[in-house]
Amino acid sequence: MPPTLASLVHHSTLKLTVRAGEDGLDVPVRWAHASELADPVPYMEGGELLLITALKLDAEDPAAMRRYVKRLVGAGVVGLGFAVGVHYEDIPEALVDAARKEGLPLLEVPRRTPFLAISKAVSAAIAADQYRAVTAGFAAQRELTKQGLAGGPEGLLTALASQVEGWTALYDASGAVVAAAPEWAGRRAARLTEDVRRLRERPAPASSVVAGPENPEIDDRVELHSLGTGRRPRAALAVGTAAALGTAQRYAVHSAVALLTLTTERSGSLRAAEQRIGAAVLRMLLAGEPDHARAVAGDLYGGLLDAPFRIIVAETGAAPAARAQGDPNGDALGALAEAVESAAARSGEAVLVVPERERLVVLAADGGAAVAACCDHAAGLEAVRSGGGAHEPLVGADEDELVVGLSAPAGPIAASAAYKQAGQALSVARRRGRVLVEHEQMAAGSVVPLLADDAVRAFADGLLRPLYEHDATGRGDLVASVRAWLSRHGQWDAAAADLGVHRHTLRYRMRRVEEILGRSLDDPDVRMELWLALKATSPD
Repeated sequence: MPPTLASLVHHSTLKLTVRAGEDGLDVPVRWAHASELADPVPYMEGGELLLITALKLDAEDPAAMRRYVKRLVGAGVVGLGFAVGVHYEDIPEALVDAARKEGLPLLEVPRRTPFLAISKAVSAAIAADQYRAVTAGFAAQRELTKQGLAGGPEGLLTALASQVEGWTALYDASGAVVAAAPEWAGRRAARLTEDVRRLRERPAPASSVVAGPENPEIDDRVELHSLGTGRRPRAALAVGTAAALGTAQRYAVHSAVALLTLTTERSGSLRAAEQRIGAAVLRMLLAGEPDHARAVAGDLYGGLLDAPFRIIVAETGAAPAARAQGDPNGDALGALAEAVESAAARSGEAVLVVPERERLVVLAADGGAAVAACCDHAAGLEAVRSGGGAHEPLVGADEDELVVGLSAPAGPIAASAAYKQAGQALSVARRRGRVLVEHEQMAAGSVVPLLADDAVRAFADGLLRPLYEHDATGRGDLVASVRAWLSRHGQWDAAAADLGVHRHTLRYRMRRVEEILGRSLDDPDVRMELWLALKATSPD
């Protein structure tokens, strides 16, 4: 503990006597300072024991002493030491009364006790307190290291919670709680997810106090610390306590941040190695070698190949500068990878993630948390595009770039087909202006939306332009006749009835269509092209 007025009074060699303010002796003393200025307040920082002889004070004037003591209390001075036997044989009653009225501890300093002895005693006590804090901090560091090596991040969190007499929590890159200590703290930590996400927007290392008196929704004082050495943090640590951290506790928190940062950076290196293995597994699957893929995957991805999986292919329009600088977390693909990997880690399922410059390939369990996280992430981006807010994507995702295709469920033998399905779905998503399209949705939907392409519309306009130009002369309605005839599958009477003309008139019009186009309507390819051209130009 830091020195207090009480500890100085009980110091055997100082011989100090309390003359006023007995109830304030337990206040910590930050320093002891001698000053004979009539107004020393401008030179005070608060927490000092002020030592005087009253050389320049009219210590017997009650009004002057009331003003003097009031200024000292307002400046945060915690005590006043008055040396007797120098200018006054005893402390004047005016000063004693003023100190008693303001509650300021007033200590009588005997003539044989120099002010320097008091300053040395305060300095020695402060140094001893700092030494105890540093020693306790090193002990805490050793204990945290021991628990971290033996029990991993969970053991480290438990030890840190004990050191700070509070609770701790570890968050992943998405802001989700990975572990908490004690166990009951998990729900409390989950309320700070948005604060963790905001912290991720700041370059590491970063920290903030996100709860306390300024946030009535959280009872504790909570500090958040980012973990990682990259431009954007890989994780975050929360420390919740009833009051501000002491020196020893601060050492413990800093040690935990360093140890957890080492853990996350090591995990980053392991993840890079896993991705290289995953890329080799994916290449073997796509090459039709599932047995070799299983052998290479081993326990790392082996379970993923024992059940139906889906392949996710995601692309962006161009490589952002962040990825060009080697930061996989600073772009849309990195945000999607974080969402998928974090969800898989929380649910304990395997996931294979292979980044390929402007493309990301993911192999995830069908019906698992990773696939659900991908769909939720895409839905959040769709909501941002449409101006809604039902979902919220991860920070760093670029909703103007990301396009995702999701295959149907498949097994190792059909991995190549699933990869093609995901690529086809991605192409459709890009054409439709969607973030994500599932391959199963393509089979259940209509081919007509696929015609919404500039090249298709240009072809349709070129094919139908001679017919529209003919109709513009007022010599017949060939475009409407073609549409009616094709919609009735070439049935003359039914199509003529729809148009309200005689069937011979319709036959004449269709011969004119053949003459103008120079193509026979008996050719099924011609009929198909005309129908698609009509749909592309008039989808309704």
